Amino acid sequence: MTIAHWMVAVAGLAVPLFVAGSARGADEQPETGQHAKLFEKQIELKLHYLLYLPPDYNKDQAKKWPLMLFLHGSGERGDDVNKVKVHGPPKMVEMYKDSQLAKEFIVVSPQCPEGKGWKTDELEALLDATAEHYRIDPDRVYLTGLSMGGFGTWDLAANAPKRFAAIVPICGGGNPAMARRIKDLPIWVFHGDADPAVPVQRSDDMVKALKDLNADVKYTRYPKVGHDCWTQTYNNPELYQWLLSHKRGEKKAVETTPGK
Repeated sequence: MTIAHWMVAVAGLAVPLFVAGSARGADEQPETGQHAKLFEKQIELKLHYLLYLPPDYNKDQAKKWPLMLFLHGSGERGDDVNKVKVHGPPKMVEMYKDSQLAKEFIVVSPQCPEGKGWKTDELEALLDATAEHYRIDPDRVYLTGLSMGGFGTWDLAANAPKRFAAIVPICGGGNPAMARRIKDLPIWVFHGDADPAVPVQRSDDMVKALKDLNADVKYTRYPKVGHDCWTQTYNNPELYQWLLSHKRGEKKAVETTPGK
């Protein structure tokens, strides 16, 4: 494992920045599959994360890959990054190696520290570092998360809407007043209408605010489904096809059929 070093000036002092596991040059062959990494920036930012590289990542050094940033829920917080594999894409890439997700996406899955919530500036710093050291297609960066990560998805997208090609918030909620910031983003929202943890109204309100702005938003509102609506969502091959159909800045026709 290599460690790349940078120096930045902070208050007149040289402070090292580290990205664990980053490649030093284009001739290096980073290990494919999913591995635990540590991202540190200055002294106040430390994020454990899982990095997944597809099996064919090293075959074509000129190819740039789609990236998915996945934000987990509150139950996976802590300092054991393997907990992040319990749900969603980091679980899927190991269980279903022949899936489109496992074959065609780089997946970055950070772990939120215990007792804290997602911070948009930290997530953006992690995205910057990943793009610096891996062959990421900047026009195919996708954002998704569940529960607490669903809230984080809405929040990060509203704070940095031009970073993403499409977003998929699952059983979360956002601030409808911020909908204008993301009205040009393709969005697919998922929520169970019997969710006892996060009321489905939280997604209803966001979707309404977006539709009022004629935004490109799809909404799958699962009937009689509780909080765990993410399992069937991430198991749906259509989700990954839909993501890859979008590139940053492209205009798509607005979906007119709700719940599809």
